[in-house]
Amino acid sequence: MTATLADRYVAATIRTLPPGLQAEVRDELDASIADAVAARVAQGEPAADAERAVLTDLGDPDVLAAGYADRPLHLIGPKYYLMWWRLLKLLLAIVPACAAVGVAIAGMVADDPVGTIIGEVVVVIISTIVHVAFWTTVVFAVLERTGADTGMRWSVDSLPEPQESGASRSDLIGSLVVLGIFAAVLLWDRFIGLVLIGDSGVDVGVGLGAQTAVLSVLDPQLWPWWIGAALVIIGVEAAIAIAVFVRRGWTPVLAVVNTVTAVVFAAAALYLVVAGRLLNPAFVDATLGRDDVPDEVGRILAIILAVVIVGVATWDIIDSWLKVRRARGAGTSRIAG
Repeated sequence: MTATLADRYVAATIRTLPPGLQAEVRDELDASIADAVAARVAQGEPAADAERAVLTDLGDPDVLAAGYADRPLHLIGPKYYLMWWRLLKLLLAIVPACAAVGVAIAGMVADDPVGTIIGEVVVVIISTIVHVAFWTTVVFAVLERTGADTGMRWSVDSLPEPQESGASRSDLIGSLVVLGIFAAVLLWDRFIGLVLIGDSGVDVGVGLGAQTAVLSVLDPQLWPWWIGAALVIIGVEAAIAIAVFVRRGWTPVLAVVNTVTAVVFAAAALYLVVAGRLLNPAFVDATLGRDDVPDEVGRILAIILAVVIVGVATWDIIDSWLKVRRARGAGTSRIAG
């Protein structure tokens, strides 16, 4: 006996249901389909066309079965979606960058070719993004299927504080103070010195003995041109901070100027690090030139210093453009209001 379309539809619906639920769903579907077909036939529609129309209206049998079994047909539903999305964005903003920096430092310490280091960094970034996205999604998919309670509840206490646009008086004062300290340290290091050096190396004491000298950390040969250029860059940064305060927020023009300034500073500092001209040779000899300190330590410290320079410049650039976006958003909100 050939099965009808209705029989095939009911069989397709109940095949994925728990055994204890199959008989109940079969009886209910048989009755509802028969009633719907009979109603259409009573209105003059052919039986075959009525059956096909009723089954078409019921839709995919797997979707219907999921409704009977109370089984979700989404990977991550609204209960966990925002939590998943916020955590994923946070992890993707931190983990790949940390992994890339770690691989780059390891490659430079191992003295690998630049091309090899770049290739390894690209591979680890892609691999880290894939793993972070996959395993984070798996965890929340399991939570979705098991209905586990994460214990996290929204409350008014979780409302974020308004993000600063860098235009407040406190931002201006803070920026100028930090820049002033940086300039003072440069000048103090050049004309007085920052480190006390004794017979056994760096002297952390406060007294100056007969065998103690005060050395500059930076190479004295950087004066006047390199140190002067650094002071000019500090002045430009101070002018940017004042302009941000006067204009009540960051603008694309100020962000571009800040980006160029950061790139120039990072490029000059990296050149000095690579050329071995940044640190005072007397300071290096007194601290890293001793017999008990391996030569490799100096190279590792130079690599770490270069990474810090690039990291600081990159963050300064990203932060300025983020504040441009926030300032534009605040301006749009005021106009809409």
